[in-house]
Amino acid sequence: MPERAVSALEAELFTHRFAAIARQMGEALRRTALSVNVKERLDFSCALLDARGRLVVNAPHIPVHLGALGLCVRRVAAELGPFEPGDVVVTNHPAYGGSHLPDVTVITPVFAPSLIGYAASRAHHAEIGGIRPGSMPPAARNLAEEGVVLEPQLLIARGEPRWDEIRKRLEGGAHPSRAVDENLADLAAAVAANHRGAEELGALARRVGPETVELHMRELERRAARRMAEALAALPAGSRRAVERLDDGAELRVEIAIEDGRARIDFSGSAPVHAGNLNATPAIVRSAVLYVLRLLIDEPLPLNEGLLRDVEIVIPEGILDPPFPDDPARAPAVVGGNVETSQRLVDTLIKALGIVACGQGTMNNVLFGNESFSYYETVCGGAGAGPGFDGADAVHTHMTNTAITDPEVLEHRHPVRLDSFRVRRGSGGRGRQRGGDGVVRELTFLEPVALSLLTQHRVEAPYGLDGGESGARGRQRLVRASGVEVELGSLDSCEAEPGDRLILETPGGGGYGSPGADE
Repeated sequence: MPERAVSALEAELFTHRFAAIARQMGEALRRTALSVNVKERLDFSCALLDARGRLVVNAPHIPVHLGALGLCVRRVAAELGPFEPGDVVVTNHPAYGGSHLPDVTVITPVFAPSLIGYAASRAHHAEIGGIRPGSMPPAARNLAEEGVVLEPQLLIARGEPRWDEIRKRLEGGAHPSRAVDENLADLAAAVAANHRGAEELGALARRVGPETVELHMRELERRAARRMAEALAALPAGSRRAVERLDDGAELRVEIAIEDGRARIDFSGSAPVHAGNLNATPAIVRSAVLYVLRLLIDEPLPLNEGLLRDVEIVIPEGILDPPFPDDPARAPAVVGGNVETSQRLVDTLIKALGIVACGQGTMNNVLFGNESFSYYETVCGGAGAGPGFDGADAVHTHMTNTAITDPEVLEHRHPVRLDSFRVRRGSGGRGRQRGGDGVVRELTFLEPVALSLLTQHRVEAPYGLDGGESGARGRQRLVRASGVEVELGSLDSCEAEPGDRLILETPGGGGYGSPGADE
């Protein structure tokens, strides 16, 4: 029997209903979480997926999380399914659509009475073990060194919780978590958020019928696919290529072939498996592609996987698709791939498409802690300029969308003083349209801490477009209490003592168009 026609008004109404549920999930997670990273920095994402595990709608959270959730849910369902009412799954494993170990995904199947979809959330835990506090060690060479690995497993089985089993996992292994109680509290918040989403989606299905809910999920997917096909058809046919280099010289290559409303995005020629922690996963690559293609559509559509219906993604084994043997000690390190390689992938894709000049292209990850606490933040920078507009100053760009911790909360909860947080004037690239300026952030430590930094664009400058100049590279250094300055590299770590001061200068965005005589 053919599906009934859906009016534009009805389709828009259901799109907003789905999106409202995802936003309610996010608010429930924020309110009930314990950690600064989730509650204050909002380093989490929530979404609804259909019964096939395909992303339907997202709350306006973090792109690098959201585009990966569909692949994660499908792989987890293939591993553990079929699910039953009352089941809740947890994982952080990169091989199952995860990103890096601090990002813990909680998945709740929704029944009404048969499976109609999933509520899923992914939250960054500022501590989950590993060889350095903060669980993002710059020198990690394998997955085991980055923290506790949670293969897909039932956190709740048919309504029966398994918290003791998860606690044992977090407390065990060679490098256990230093904040198990906080981990469990944030996991409980994620379960509660998913429960809110499942309850709301189930209530909608009971009110209008599960067939109607499924119809509108399919309709939104078709709508996204149509809009993407139209956007691709509006571009000149042919191939576009780009190469970007990470600060250590590892290359990211892409060829985008567009024809008749379809695209083939091929990353062949990119670097082999990275010896350090800048390996990404296919889920991260998919997130970057979904995000960039969404930029081509001038319509407020959610990140729906229908956008990829007419897109083929080719990812060879290497830095963007490393193998994952069962033993984490033999698996590649990935913690920087999620935060930094994802940003550089976006740099590469928008360069090939000529959409906008390069933004800061990094999340400027700053981590410090000791055996009693771990703190994590990402720091804003300059956005790239484009045709008819300057880049924005001091913003998060592309794959990250978190907040910065309020100074009062930062200083109350952690042994650190915020000395300065200001715009880095003149760091944006010159052009007819100027790139956005980065920022300068200065922190003084009040007790001994292990400091870690994961950044990019400290060697390679953020490129300008159409004759625009590059943005300024980032820089970071530790000024010892004695006055001695220590320059820190793109991925670096050191031990800081009381009175030592970190000075972080984030990159500016690239300019657009050749600078005029008055520049």
